[in-house]
Amino acid sequence: MKDKIVKFISVLKKDGLIFTLKKVYKYIKSNYLSKINIFSYLDIKINRKKYNKILNDIFSNNKYDRIIIWRSTFGWNVPLYQRPQHISKNLANQNCLVFYEVTTMTDKVKNIKKVSDGLYLINFNNIAMKKMLLNRINSIKIPKYIQIYSTDCNMTLNELKNYINSGYKIIYEYIDDLSPLLVGAKELPKNLMDKYEYILNDKENVFVVVTADEIEKDILQKRGNEKLVYSCNGVDLEHFKDIQQNYMFEDEFLKILKENKPIIGYYGALASWFDYDLIKYLAETKKEYNIVLFGIKYDDSLEKAKLNEYSNIYYMGCKDYSVLQNYANKFTVCTIPFIINSITNATSPVKLFEYMALGKPIVTTAMKECKKYQSVMIANDKKEFVDLIEKSVNMNKENNPNYYELLEKEAKENTWNKKALKIVELIKKYE
Repeated sequence: MKDKIVKFISVLKKDGLIFTLKKVYKYIKSNYLSKINIFSYLDIKINRKKYNKILNDIFSNNKYDRIIIWRSTFGWNVPLYQRPQHISKNLANQNCLVFYEVTTMTDKVKNIKKVSDGLYLINFNNIAMKKMLLNRINSIKIPKYIQIYSTDCNMTLNELKNYINSGYKIIYEYIDDLSPLLVGAKELPKNLMDKYEYILNDKENVFVVVTADEIEKDILQKRGNEKLVYSCNGVDLEHFKDIQQNYMFEDEFLKILKENKPIIGYYGALASWFDYDLIKYLAETKKEYNIVLFGIKYDDSLEKAKLNEYSNIYYMGCKDYSVLQNYANKFTVCTIPFIINSITNATSPVKLFEYMALGKPIVTTAMKECKKYQSVMIANDKKEFVDLIEKSVNMNKENNPNYYELLEKEAKENTWNKKALKIVELIKKYE
């Protein structure tokens, strides 16, 4: 309860009373009221034969090597289409039968919905549907896994242990530095820390996936290298190559394009670890550039930064993943201007690999995970950042063919398929 109160106060400061109350209502409806939805319960009871047939059709295919249930509060149809969806899609491509938990705040899935062969969305708040599915899974004699994020605050440790007692193994994706800032609280929720402490000791039932070197170091020091794999973030190459040439941009963005200035672009979270001062310095130093930012306001840091006082900085809200590539394709230079701290040094930015796939010059601050790639130009201070941006603006395929070949090479080396395959190769060794 303490964690929820802290979160409420944080959202209240960022978004105001009316928006916060609406969000609280949605949260209560999604996490509590939906669980006692009598209509969903009656639907399953009355149409039990129909749902049994759906499950029969799913499980009649004997090609699957294992079953993986993604349990978390990261919805499927969210603007920031990220690692959970990509990994699940690509695990399904590796002969895994994947059930992905949706949230009723983001996904209109009453019970179960097929995404593709081997991948299904499931509403675990529909208690009757959840019971039917788990009973069916428990009767099947192939390896079974529960996959969760290290930042998940929803599943309790007791629930995790109950899965283990029912014969499941755990895939624990350790994806970020465990910082209160990431969950919007002053301190980490006890529930989150309980699971973290547990996975450090249960080497028999828990597989750990790490996405950054700093996170891997933490696990190696506290747990060792048993059932551990490094699988950083990646890219859907086809999606970021699929530029819609006749896409209709809104008037505000068209106005920026018509100015015909170099566009320095960023998309992602606008949060306390974003270096607003660095962006202001770039705007002041290079007035001939336009700086365009897309993304979700993670906290109130964007408002506090007062970027709207700069005529060449544009914040344009969040763009859906399905069209994001069209906007990013208009960037002259792609950037990740993060403050260097424990959070950003333990971050594998999804956008980094997407920038590579777009074939755009990349300039970032000196984050450890960014330093690994030759195609990323690293700035160690403000002046170097501006200098590298200027250098990148003047680059093209004609005068720097090797650099653009490098972008293509490193993008291909970091597809989501390869990231999912690493996870499968780890768990397969113990099956």
